[in-house]
This record gives sequence, structure tokens and C-alpha cells, in this order.
Amino acid sequence: MKDRCVLVVESDPGMQRHLKSLLPQWGYAPVLAASVEEAFAALVRTKFLFSLVDADLSGADGLDFLRRLKILGGNPGPIIMISDINNMKRTAEATTLGADDFLQKPFTPEELENAIREVLVRPHRLWEQSPVDDPTVRLQQEIGLWRSPRMSEVREIIQQAARVDVTVLICGETGTGKDLVARAIHYLSSRQGRPFVKVNCAAVPRELLESELFGHERGAFTGAHQLKIGKFEYANHGTIFLDEIGDLHPALQAKLLNVLQDGELSRVGGKSTIKVDVRILAATNQNLEKAVGAGLFRDDLYYRLNVIQIVVPPLRERPDEIPFLVNYFIERYSKQFNREGFAIPPIVMERLLQHSFPGNIRELENIVKRMIVLNDPLTSGTLPPLVKVDDDADGIPLPGEPQAVPLKEIAREAARAAEREAISKVLEQTGWNRVKAAKRLQISYRALLYKIKDVGLDREKHSSRRLGI
Repeated sequence: MKDRCVLVVESDPGMQRHLKSLLPQWGYAPVLAASVEEAFAALVRTKFLFSLVDADLSGADGLDFLRRLKILGGNPGPIIMISDINNMKRTAEATTLGADDFLQKPFTPEELENAIREVLVRPHRLWEQSPVDDPTVRLQQEIGLWRSPRMSEVREIIQQAARVDVTVLICGETGTGKDLVARAIHYLSSRQGRPFVKVNCAAVPRELLESELFGHERGAFTGAHQLKIGKFEYANHGTIFLDEIGDLHPALQAKLLNVLQDGELSRVGGKSTIKVDVRILAATNQNLEKAVGAGLFRDDLYYRLNVIQIVVPPLRERPDEIPFLVNYFIERYSKQFNREGFAIPPIVMERLLQHSFPGNIRELENIVKRMIVLNDPLTSGTLPPLVKVDDDADGIPLPGEPQAVPLKEIAREAARAAEREAISKVLEQTGWNRVKAAKRLQISYRALLYKIKDVGLDREKHSSRRLGI
């Protein structure tokens, strides 16, 4: 029955008993977890055929299970979310986060059995990393697209860094592929069969990040109803990838330094130390040397992290890779969006080669994705301003030549301005407490961070504009 294990994340005792008696009738062996923490403890030990997750766990949001999976990893199989609330917003969020199906309580045994049967016969979305189960296949495909001399040098450094168990600092602009470099180091190292845990230091509120990284004891603070295992403990004997390390709070920098020096940590509220064997990889789009000089980043931590430095060049410095990347994204997303046979005309590829790509590979990927979804690479809404083309265009508009302003763009800019004003108002009302602001705006904390950057609404610039500077 080991290959028939299913994970049941459910805090209601009655529903636990119901599922525990029902699932074995169909040949499944349920493993019960009453909380997200218990679920991840089970995921460390077992690979599951599928998972049933209550979206309304007592004391926690069941959707947090899906959010953490993207960081901590595991083998939950296809995921069916269950809820007693008929909430379309929750259903949509669960689907966005990777859930395969959604059942509303109360459901009949037949409805559950049908849902299980359906998710087991179709590819599940959250863990569709590559055409096969081995995650290194897609990794190898993407590294194979590195055709420029600059990226050949990066590949050589990765191979050398993977052989030795030292910290690596990965530098580069946003969207250049620093995450890919970190994963390549892990999978080429002796730790490849161990956990790879990614943490975005800028995406988690400062007051929560210490608990996320190092865990906490029960009763350590208000709301700490049970012991929490931190990501360093989850990554034990494996690799932890600290993205956006430049945004780490000074207090946490000191605690991280202790882990680097002694291989020990203490949970929040804990009195004892815990030994961990974790390789640390860090990434930043900031100039940490300047941050050290400005007193914003500890110099001793910087030197500990910067044993080997890998600089990932922006896409504009390796334009010869653009055609390979475009073809790779077309092949990948044309299958995903049922657009087999999709192709772009030569004029579009020519314009893409002339674009500077401030958003790097991530921008190019989104451009190709939009083309495929709309099934028209010449539509004005699919391409960025610098590479827009007309059906009868012979080249890029000449300097000073009047250009059309599509109505869609005007509406989009107006909506963006309105969104910026709304976010600005709420941030001022909350004293720039982004956690409270996200709750008032009814969006996730991470989405708020993205939107603040997207509309250029950081605190200093905003204050300067208010003061008339």
C-alpha cells in the first residue's frame, strides 16, 4: 500500500474520521495531518499519490499549504482542495496557486471518487516541472540555451562551484536567471538528492521572516500555537537558496552569520541550539559592496557569502541567445495552451533582437506567452513598445515620425494610474505598513510588493514627490 498513500490535510476530527474510513474502500492508504506543519513533516518522509487539503484549516489558511509548496517542495501528487465555503475568489486563488480540483462540502462519496479519478488521469499543474519526473531534465534544457561566450563562462564557474561545498553569491539584474544558476549548482553537487529550499527574503514581512527561516517554539509569541520547523531545518543536508539577500534585515543578518560560522541555529523562543548541515546560496540584484559601505549590510556576512561570486549578465549583453530562448518558450507554451504549430514571422524575431529587454529573460518569456495566448504575434497588445510592429511595416518607426496610440494603451495607462493612486492612499493611511495595506486592498503581501515596484511607488520617491523635491 506504500505506493497508494494519500495525504489528507484536515483539522476537523469528523471529516478526518469520514475520509479515514472512506479512502481505504477504494484502495488508498490515508496519512492524516491536522495542520500545514504536520503535512510538511509527512512530505519529508513520503511520496503521495494525491492530496486532499482543507482550504479552511483551523488556525491557518489552507491555501498556505500551496504557497509553501512552491518554496519547500515535496511530492504531494495532484491536489484537491476541499472547503465548506462557496467562495469563488478562494477557488480562483487555489487554482492560481496550483490546485488541480476544488470540492465544496458537503460532498458525496461519488463526487469525491470522481474528482480523484479525474486528477489522477491528467497532468497535475503544480509539479509539472518537466516532461519526466526528473527535475534535472528541464534544468539541462534551459542551461543548454546558454550559447553566448559570457554564459559559457558562467557554466564553467557553476561546474567548479558545484564540486566544493562553499557559499556562492549570485549577482545580476532581475529576470536574468539567478534562480536557474542556483538550482544548477545544487543538482550538480553531492547534495542533489537532498532538499533544495528557496526563500525570497524580500517577499516575506520582516516580522515573519525570522520564524520562516529559523522556526519557532510553541508559545514563542502571540499566535504561535504550535512548534514550527524553519526552512533551514527543512533544508538540512541540502541547499538553501536565499534570494534578494540584500533586503535581509540587519538583525537577521547577524543570525544568518551565526549559521554560516557555526552551523547552529535557535528557533524563535527556543533555548537550545540545533545543528544543521546546509549549503547556502544567495542572490541579489543590488550592489552589496555599496550596501556594506553605506552600513546597510554587514561586511562580515558579505565576505562569508562571497566565497565564490557568479555574475549573470543581462539579456541585452547576450542577444545571440534570443532566438533559442524564443523557440524554447514557443515549444513549451504552445503545448501548454493548446497552440501546436504556433510560429512567429521573421519580422517579429527581428524586432525582438532589437529590443533592450530591461526585464531580461522573464520579460521575453512573458512576451512569447502573450503571443501564444492571443494567437497573434502582430497584435499591438502582445509586444512591448520598442518592438511593436504593423502588418505592413517595413521597419522601426523613424525618429520624430508620428506613432499611433492604441486605445488599449490609453485605457491600460489610466487603470495603472488609478491603481497607483489607490495603493498610495492606503499606504499613507497605514503608515506604510505593507502587511496592513495588503489586507485592506484584499491582495497578497507579495502582490502588493510587486505592484509597489511596478508603479514606481517606493517610499523615498513617493515622499519626495509629496514634498515637491
